[in-house]
Amino acid sequence: MNAAVDTASGAEAIRDGRTSLGIELGSTRIKACLVGEDPSVILAVGEHEWENQLVDGRWTYSIESIWAGLQAAYEALATDAELRFGLRPVTFGAIGVSAMMHGYLAFDADGELLVPFRTWRNTSTGPAASELTRVFGANIPLRWSVAHVYQAVLDQEPHVPEIRSLTTLAGYVHWKLTGELVLGVGDASGMFPIDDATRGYDAGMLASFDELVADKAPQLTLAEVLPAVLPAGAKAGTLTQDGAALLDPTGTLQPGIVLCPPEGDAGTGMVATNAVAPRAGNVSAGTSIFAMVVLERPLAHVHEELDLVTTPAGDPVAMVHCNNGASELAAWVSMFRRFADAAGASLTADQTYAALFGEALEGDADAGGLLAYNQLAGEPIAGLAEGRPLVVRGDDSRFTLANFMRAQLYGVFATLSLGMSVLDEEGVALDRMFAHGGIFRTAGVAQRFLAAALKAPVSVADTASEGGAWGIAVLAAYTASGARQSLPDYLRDHVFRGASLHVVEPYSDDVDGFATYIDRYRAGLAIERAAIEAL
Repeated sequence: MNAAVDTASGAEAIRDGRTSLGIELGSTRIKACLVGEDPSVILAVGEHEWENQLVDGRWTYSIESIWAGLQAAYEALATDAELRFGLRPVTFGAIGVSAMMHGYLAFDADGELLVPFRTWRNTSTGPAASELTRVFGANIPLRWSVAHVYQAVLDQEPHVPEIRSLTTLAGYVHWKLTGELVLGVGDASGMFPIDDATRGYDAGMLASFDELVADKAPQLTLAEVLPAVLPAGAKAGTLTQDGAALLDPTGTLQPGIVLCPPEGDAGTGMVATNAVAPRAGNVSAGTSIFAMVVLERPLAHVHEELDLVTTPAGDPVAMVHCNNGASELAAWVSMFRRFADAAGASLTADQTYAALFGEALEGDADAGGLLAYNQLAGEPIAGLAEGRPLVVRGDDSRFTLANFMRAQLYGVFATLSLGMSVLDEEGVALDRMFAHGGIFRTAGVAQRFLAAALKAPVSVADTASEGGAWGIAVLAAYTASGARQSLPDYLRDHVFRGASLHVVEPYSDDVDGFATYIDRYRAGLAIERAAIEAL
């Protein structure tokens, strides 16, 4: 996996356009990844850090920051390719765009954004989500696009009569690059429920929505404003002259390149971990953290803790999504890194993570009685409308750096474990669980604690830290290949054959320790609620 490529063959592939480019807009990083004809081989990477802003009580990214960030990430990748292989890309075999799912991007008839982008982190859609769940008989989470648009209807927002199109962040970028308003089925499944049989939007639920808004927003017909749905492997348009200039203002990149369907970060995470077949699952850890399990059969009950979405090929998936992942952990690591700088022992970010994660392995199995709540935003699974990050200890807690760091790492996985228990109750079978995201870059630590939280073996591949940017590059390569095989077969035969996987079995002491921690964590949620009330 990701075997080294010699300079001459890499340069030839880049010159001839026998490559695939993937770009993913994550919550804190925009990453670009270039792969060769063998999509397991990464030729170049680039990234740009960015942050959402809380504006007028809503989490958002400006349109300007989206394009500035994309251009910076692409420029970093092009520079990396030039440094490694001596030339800047002019064309690619295919391009793919992915991004954080859900949220609200509404446009008028002229393609103008009606209100600032509302991201998945916004949890102000409670009344809409609750009513839609009741009417549809399917769980509609707060962050889903249909909940956002219905909440806008309920709130009688003045822009609603002007809505002519809705899409996601990946869909928006793809639209501007190609002129095509389409979505991959996985990303579409986070906007509106998908029919397992047709692999398109559920027609009955679309009709129910239109009936629901008939008096409040009679001009709004949802099927007319949602993007068209495409499966993995489809050709979803070509890069226009304007699109090429948006991505690469230097004018080097040429138009005419085919794009694969734009996807969400959940789908690219499944691809990046080869978890697209039934009984496979993956955990993606970043600003948010979520677990995906591909289902063999429908669930018996509706669960507020579970999203029902799809793989990029349209197969049904149960998703446990937590709004809060590793951001609070990263803030603590950043502070410790600054302390090292102040003490005259400057460390890189990777060195700081390695030192602190290594210390966590020396902690008590139950984190010494410490608790870490990582909620920077609301967390529906924990019943929290807002978040307040907290560290809690009693007078008998063993307050050491090792226990502090173990508590922080346990805190990243705590809410996820609450949601996963629902899948256990449904009897969902799981053969393998893969993990990816930057938190797993330090080998054997976060992976070990996740295994304890899930009480199951966890596998991490060499490309785990590249995550969704590599996943969407693979989906672009799948489109470029002609999609002559099913997606699971393509990944098995062309991407993960001979892959290097690091598997960690759960340690019994860690499992027992995490169980003690999570019992305290549940009880301590009352402290979190009190903090929300007071602060």
